[in-house]
Amino acid sequence: MIGRLNHVAIAVRDLAAAAAVYRDTLGAAVSTPVPQPAHGVTVVFVTLANTKIELLEPLGPDSPIARFLERSPDGGIHHVCYEVDDIIAARDRLQASGARVLGDGEPKTGAHGKPVLFLHPKDFLGTLIELEQA
Repeated sequence: MIGRLNHVAIAVRDLAAAAAVYRDTLGAAVSTPVPQPAHGVTVVFVTLANTKIELLEPLGPDSPIARFLERSPDGGIHHVCYEVDDIIAARDRLQASGARVLGDGEPKTGAHGKPVLFLHPKDFLGTLIELEQA
């Protein structure tokens, strides 16, 4: 059901500093910041040969990333994103097997302009999973 790894998301307190680490220290291609108000974050994409890293900075105190950073002040891996061919079919199959889809269960438009869903980390070995329509 799941396809390729689309990205690994890392929560950070200072997006500019984090982007500089990837760009200046590691020599990666880094996008300009993209605000995502519907998700409460600003994102920067780090493009790698085989996937992407998504750096996430909270847009405000109510952001899920702000809450994550309260628990993990140094930041860290927030979620992994896998592509699926049909997000509705994937959702229905997962829910039928007992997996919990976060929110209202309906896909939202993600940072890449494609439908996304998040799966409860307690159902997936403690890892928050994002599914993105391929």
